[in-house]
Amino acid sequence: MSIEATPVAAGFAPVKGTRHQTYDAVELDEDGAVGDRGFCLVDVERRRVLKTVQNPTLIAVTAMLEGRRLDVVLPDGVAASAEPSPTGETVTCDYWGRAVELALLDGPHGALFSQHLGRDVRLAAAPRGGVIFGDAVTVLGTASLRDLAKRAGDPGLVAQAARFRPTLVVETDEPYAEERWLGQELRVGGVRLRVGVPIPRCAVIDLDPASGVRDLPVLKALASYRPLNRAGEPCFGVFARVDGPGTLSPV
Repeated sequence: MSIEATPVAAGFAPVKGTRHQTYDAVELDEDGAVGDRGFCLVDVERRRVLKTVQNPTLIAVTAMLEGRRLDVVLPDGVAASAEPSPTGETVTCDYWGRAVELALLDGPHGALFSQHLGRDVRLAAAPRGGVIFGDAVTVLGTASLRDLAKRAGDPGLVAQAARFRPTLVVETDEPYAEERWLGQELRVGGVRLRVGVPIPRCAVIDLDPASGVRDLPVLKALASYRPLNRAGEPCFGVFARVDGPGTLSPV
């Protein structure tokens, strides 16, 4: 038995940690959204991939991939637009207990990000799924957003799905209906997904999705009424994997 759902938004960030972008159409293959976190920033000396929770100002940076050209714009308007090219250097980093080999890239982007962050970083190409926690696709229901906004006393959260960086937002009538789809097939347009476990949330969701400034205690609000995992993290949305590739065009 399949569950049918209507997509209302789809998106990703081509550079891990930068602003979550929504698109008119997103291609999904067996590894998730094509272009999703295909790049990341690396502290080469420490062999560390930069994460949003430790570098919240990355959210204020806009990154868009046009073919092979990567366009990056800082909050002050300073920009870089070029096709990153491999230098032939690689660096292996630990990412959530996995050894991930990253290809360092040449181009203006590394200097731009270093300027923004105030320290030296390098832009690197990541293997598909290499710098992604959990399954490659995340799904969030509109009713869950509405319920959270009501409980948190902030109606603006309804329009801030990007705060949770979902690959896909689907129309739902009941809050947390997506959590009852575990193991089931979800059909969204011409794409078939296999729904996984709920997503544990961290302090990143307290950050404004456009500026990266901590503005709302969303994590505390969720923790006040949502189930917690062993680490004390509340869940919101679900992971999924792609069983039937295709292109999503949200309504």
